[in-house]
Amino acid sequence: MYNGQAVSLKVLDDDIVELVFDLQGSSVNKLNSQTLNELAEVVEVLEGADNVNGLLISSAKPAFIVGADITEFQTSFSLPAQELNAWVRKTHDTFNKLENLPYPTIAAINSMALGGGFELALAADYRVMAADARVGLPEVNLGLCPGWGGTVRLSRLIGAEAALQWLLTGKPQNAETAKKLGAIDYVVDSLSLRDDALAQLKNMINTEVNYVENRERKLHPMLDSPAVTEELKALKDKFFIDQNYPAAGLILDLVRQHSTLPFNDALSIETDGFVTLAHSDAAKSLVGLFMNDQLLKKKSKSWCKQAVPVAQSAVLGAGIMGGGVAYQSASTGTPILMKDIREDALDLGIKTASKLLNRKIEKGRMDEAGKARVMAAITPTLEYSDFGKVDLVVEAVVENPAIKAAVLAEVEASVPVDAVLASNTSTISIDTLAESVNRPEQFCGMHFFNPVHLMPLVEIIRGSKTSEQTIARTVAYATAMGKSPIVVNDCPGFLVNRILFPYFNAFNRLLIDGVDFKRIDKVMEQFGWPMGPAYLADVVGIDTLVHADHVMQAGFPERMGHDADVIAEVLLAADCLGQKNGKGFYEYGIDESGRRYKEASGQTREFIADRVSETLDVSDQDIIDRMMIPMCLEAVRCLEDGIVDSAAEVDMGLILGLGFPRFRGGALRYIDTLGLDEFAAKVKANKSHGALYQLTEGFEGRLTENDLFY
Repeated sequence: MYNGQAVSLKVLDDDIVELVFDLQGSSVNKLNSQTLNELAEVVEVLEGADNVNGLLISSAKPAFIVGADITEFQTSFSLPAQELNAWVRKTHDTFNKLENLPYPTIAAINSMALGGGFELALAADYRVMAADARVGLPEVNLGLCPGWGGTVRLSRLIGAEAALQWLLTGKPQNAETAKKLGAIDYVVDSLSLRDDALAQLKNMINTEVNYVENRERKLHPMLDSPAVTEELKALKDKFFIDQNYPAAGLILDLVRQHSTLPFNDALSIETDGFVTLAHSDAAKSLVGLFMNDQLLKKKSKSWCKQAVPVAQSAVLGAGIMGGGVAYQSASTGTPILMKDIREDALDLGIKTASKLLNRKIEKGRMDEAGKARVMAAITPTLEYSDFGKVDLVVEAVVENPAIKAAVLAEVEASVPVDAVLASNTSTISIDTLAESVNRPEQFCGMHFFNPVHLMPLVEIIRGSKTSEQTIARTVAYATAMGKSPIVVNDCPGFLVNRILFPYFNAFNRLLIDGVDFKRIDKVMEQFGWPMGPAYLADVVGIDTLVHADHVMQAGFPERMGHDADVIAEVLLAADCLGQKNGKGFYEYGIDESGRRYKEASGQTREFIADRVSETLDVSDQDIIDRMMIPMCLEAVRCLEDGIVDSAAEVDMGLILGLGFPRFRGGALRYIDTLGLDEFAAKVKANKSHGALYQLTEGFEGRLTENDLFY
């Protein structure tokens, strides 16, 4: 009946037709423009066909349909509101026609039906779901709402409150939950999914089941009542609605508005909401992040194809970072030797891993047998005697060039000649450390972020002599550990810390200008950061901060020097280390009720006041601009200097390594969102604050050509 590149129609016995999704050239089915165009043609064929008794909708792929093709969003979302509205309504028209065919329809859902894929399944009269499958509407994670009827059909099938639980979290739901709530009709074994769905369809036809009643469950408005209204209001209190992420609040309002409206009016409300969100800065940034993440995965996959896998690894140092590396490696399947020079350090490393595994057990994500397997994969040792079969060593000793160099030279003599050595350094030049080894081509940086088990980013630092094979193997190891590696070229601070320290430099300048650190923290947290610069300094550790700042000053003296006293150095001299000893910009402790507290340090305020000669009157926007400009300009410089290959890698480094506000998309996306002209005007308005507030020649060129980063 129809045979396209994405969908096909074939006639089965008993005048049943099967609509099969099988997008050629793709490992998954997705609703891209080709699929949607072919689906529209298929529906026309079905509307004009005679002697059809029922329609089975299935997938020839391992999963049903994973959603819309997000790679096409940026083009579609650039359309004017009226055109974007028409684009959405075109798919509505296709789904509605499918829903109104004059015979029963059933969707056989295997593995995953997400986003637009689940919306399509909702347009069928019945849904049969494999027991191991998942369904969901994750659009909120992209700053969007479902646009093809998902908020309308789902809320009418399972109730507004339950639907909002799905819509506001975006989490996929299992078959048992979906069946219990009424989102799907049957749960069957995955191996017999198609046969069981076909049997159910035949049963509906032969027993003259009134499929129209099931269909009308989705079409009839819900009854308005004080109880429903109160339930929806309660959800607004339950879910934190962040104004920086407008999708959740708008989804809640959409369902409240359209729940009692006729079906077509409800679809119009949803469409208008989708268009509004699609044109929001948050959605552009979050969709951009998805695309950036896909680029990182593609690059990592390319490196992994070239790599010799790591079957046995080792870490030197059982401290916080070394113990974290050991845990992460063992828990993801790569056995690891954990070496230290002290037995008590090894005990602490093992204890740390055990504690993390116990948390998994407490959350029901692991059992005791699983913990035993992970612990067995960590071998503590004081000797190099077992290093003869190690494929890759992560050096994670103290951040001291001389000590690291000595340890690297020592371990190189104990590992196979083809083993990779990687230093977990946050600041020390890889080329400098490479001078201590005999095989610099097999040496690179592998910078983990603390805490290792939570932070997704790993910087893989390429020295001038590092081979491609070494980079490939290290990227493959990081990927196997469940991390997101980014390959960067060697420079002081590498990528993330190089961009971070101008931000801290700007913070110090504001302090010297008399701006209170608690106010700065509040403003930057409202801007979207998980914590302000003062709190972040305390979490990092004042000693660590000062050490890294000295490295950055030495590496980039022309712009990263300070014009006045550095408050962090004053704190360090007073033995204020931040959270390490409870004294920093804030004081930390436990009150009489046993609760932890954090309060601004009066002593620190005195230290700052002694060094302020004139207090400037600055607005909150002034604080944001003075903090963000140096960070953004250093991000520009990293791209221009070739520290990484793309704007996507710059921004993903900041998102994954620093917690840069996701809804802003990263430093370079933030510049694009502001507009090159507006950002340049902000820089020029602040040029009196020093070299960190000067446009680069490359940026001036972009400005002339209006050459955005994305």
